[in-house]
Amino acid sequence: MTLRATDTDPSTDRLAASLFAEVLIAEQLSRNLISKALPGGMQISHFSVLNLLAHVNEERTPAQLARAFHVTRGAMTNTLSRLEWAGHVHIRPDWDDARRKFVSLSPAGRAARDNALAAFMPLIAGVVRKIGAERVRSALPVLREMRVQLEGSD
Repeated sequence: MTLRATDTDPSTDRLAASLFAEVLIAEQLSRNLISKALPGGMQISHFSVLNLLAHVNEERTPAQLARAFHVTRGAMTNTLSRLEWAGHVHIRPDWDDARRKFVSLSPAGRAARDNALAAFMPLIAGVVRKIGAERVRSALPVLREMRVQLEGSD
């Protein structure tokens, strides 16, 4: 589904503007909170890749990772180079197709991901506690649907 501008009710436009403003501000504040808590030198993009690899627990190609994060292959290559230099991922050639590579999480990468989670999870859990778990739970379906709609607009 492609999203496009259409004639809408002005009250819907104001609601949309308010929703996106709140989401964008919350995203920026969340990134700042998490960035400050991450262990030295780790960026959110690094943590995100480590976290995905920890969840899937199998190799991924750089192209698959780039698609998963909606970034260019060049941006993902840069992130992976930094993670490989830090010893957090292993990058190996595809033995069947030398043009392709596979990325896997190293034991040091899993430890770095776990340390990062331990550093910022109390902060974001505190936000949820202050808002109330039930209110957050009720907001998740709307936020998920919003994400799905936006993913379809690529």
